[in-house]
Amino acid sequence: MSDATRAAEHDEPGGSALALPLAPRLQKVALALQGAYAREVELRRPFLWRAVAAGAGVVLYFAAEREPSLPLAFGAVAVIALLAFLTRRHARAYALFLALAFVAAGFASAAWRAARVAAPILPRTGVGDLTGFVEEIDLRPTGARFILRVASAEGLPGDVVPARVRLTIRSEPGFEAGDFIALKARLTPPARAALPGGYDFARDAYFARLGGVGKALGRIETMPPPDPAPLSLRFFASVDRARNALASRVYKTVDGDAGAIAAAMVTGKREYLSENAKDLIRRAGIFHIVTISGMQMTLVAGIFFVGLRRLMAASQILALNYPIKKWAAALAIVGAVLYDIGTGSRVGTERALVMTLIMLAATLFDRPSLSMRNLALAFFFVIVFEPEAILGASFQLSFAAVAALIAVYEWRGDHLAEGRAQARGPGVASRFSEWREALLERTLHGPGSALVATFCATSATAAFMANDFHEISPYVLIGNPLTLAVIEFFAVPCALIGAALYPFGLDGFVWRYLETGIRLVTWLAGAIANAPGASLHVRAFASWAIVFLALAVLSAVLWRSWTLRATAIPLALIGLLGARSGPGFDIAVPATGEAAALRAPSGALMLLGKKPSAFAAEQWLRADADPRAASEAKGDVGCDEQGCVGRAVDGRLVALVVSRAAFLEDCARASIVITPLRAPEGCAAPIVIDRRKLAETGAVSLRLRKDGAVAWTAARGIDEDRPWSPRPKQKEKRPALPEEDEGEDAERAEPLD
Repeated sequence: MSDATRAAEHDEPGGSALALPLAPRLQKVALALQGAYAREVELRRPFLWRAVAAGAGVVLYFAAEREPSLPLAFGAVAVIALLAFLTRRHARAYALFLALAFVAAGFASAAWRAARVAAPILPRTGVGDLTGFVEEIDLRPTGARFILRVASAEGLPGDVVPARVRLTIRSEPGFEAGDFIALKARLTPPARAALPGGYDFARDAYFARLGGVGKALGRIETMPPPDPAPLSLRFFASVDRARNALASRVYKTVDGDAGAIAAAMVTGKREYLSENAKDLIRRAGIFHIVTISGMQMTLVAGIFFVGLRRLMAASQILALNYPIKKWAAALAIVGAVLYDIGTGSRVGTERALVMTLIMLAATLFDRPSLSMRNLALAFFFVIVFEPEAILGASFQLSFAAVAALIAVYEWRGDHLAEGRAQARGPGVASRFSEWREALLERTLHGPGSALVATFCATSATAAFMANDFHEISPYVLIGNPLTLAVIEFFAVPCALIGAALYPFGLDGFVWRYLETGIRLVTWLAGAIANAPGASLHVRAFASWAIVFLALAVLSAVLWRSWTLRATAIPLALIGLLGARSGPGFDIAVPATGEAAALRAPSGALMLLGKKPSAFAAEQWLRADADPRAASEAKGDVGCDEQGCVGRAVDGRLVALVVSRAAFLEDCARASIVITPLRAPEGCAAPIVIDRRKLAETGAVSLRLRKDGAVAWTAARGIDEDRPWSPRPKQKEKRPALPEEDEGEDAERAEPLD
């Protein structure tokens, strides 16, 4: 008998009394997991996780600090795929290498996409003369915003000629989409993240080939183009003109914010919406009512499919002799494509179209249309053509919601099949199975179906909502069914019928009918938004938290066996721990250095700067779970023409310097100096965050510890060099500290924009 066995029998110290009962339990768990996985293999579920692996590769690409070599990325795919092929007879090695091959493929796809869309980006703010074609215009109650495809540019910094720029004007435009115009504009580089880990517009702008944003200055002249516009530009410009005409018609027919919501629901044009209207529907949890998303696309395709199928079924000859179901699916595909084009074919709408087309195509080939496999195919499509979308809130919310709904549909099918099998038997079990089957049918197909769908979709998207928007709407179970009803009975039918009648001038009654639904939904949205606890504000997560929360959602919806679904529980717990352990900050500085957020001794954030960016201020307050508007985030801050001064939570003096004349005083008295200028070498402040520092770090956040130490978090990596966040040029020598008598005549350095 071994010593370990004797120790177990006599409970000797250091023995393994617990090891013997524990080993069989672990073995039992392992066998259960193996059995569950074997069932998943029979159902071909590992294919779904290959899509997840490809998505992980895309995430790894964006996490890299330097741009990878494209040949090496594709070479890695080839090598790992070869290893998978060579180990195909060894199940575990094959599964490992196959998963790694999909990770490498996702990484390479993202690198290839970045190379395909590469275009010049403005290095700094400048004024220049531009000519180009107007691609699209978004009209506003006053002014407009438009995209210009640049043909020539003169006077911009570095002689850069951006591929596209986004401009705003304050007056009604005297041109239309498709026109060739000449103008003078003040342009800035696309804004970088205002907070480490926050939304990075510069990255999105890079993939949209936007090299700068700004405003038009002076007169805009329309002129004949030197060369004809490309056919694609002429086509989409004509679509944009039609959308603007229809949006204007709807907005003028239905007054106020109701008209703006109606125009957005029908055409996808949201620029008419006031800030109050946006805030109202956001707090009610129904902002997707003004976006053309998967919900609208599915309803449009469903209307075409069901309506055309029933119309053809009215003919006995067609119904009995021809595959009218497939014909209806084919015509619904055409209708969905036309709807996508007519609503602007935005990125989110395109993804919804792809999912819809794959499901309708499955009908053509006698395959199940609503399946997780079809969703995975749509996921692969996005990874190949628009991998950057994976980091966006729109993609995360739409795919998570659809995956949850399909998982419920599959669960219903499993339980109904099990119930029918048990119902064949005698006795109480048979009657219970019949009762359960009837309850499921009433729940998932009766009046409660909208609530079930909303609950499942909300549960799957809650983590992404909290991470991306720092806000959760508890009353979404009320708002979402309301949104579904308005879209189903008002928005989609009115969009289709109104667009058809508009050319004949017979569309007025359609928009008035739509107004009825919108008035109802805005009234109820107001009641929801003003209810206690309508919005729960959430602090920024730790960067790794969303990874575990996403894996928890995936485990819950992709696996079919409850044994493997249970792995979602520990993953969710780890993710929630990360959500609670976000880094937080006491000082936040954007990449421009023109403003800052400072935690006051009271514990609340206050803004430094005479006119801080509204977008940056919103990002700071949301990340701190602060529901106040930027205009309300005032504290004990003293500001003048040379800058601002305030006390931090630990009593340190923080100075924001916008004039070189203020360096002499503020460098001597402040503990932390923040400036969009290049601070002088003689600045005695212990911490200086100036133009040169921010060029290296991007936005920074500081945590002031009780022991006096400062924890830094930077948006840019130490050696980061990406196309949308290039490495700064060689450091410039700091200017000398100005003499006291320079006063107001000191030279003002150009801010970093």
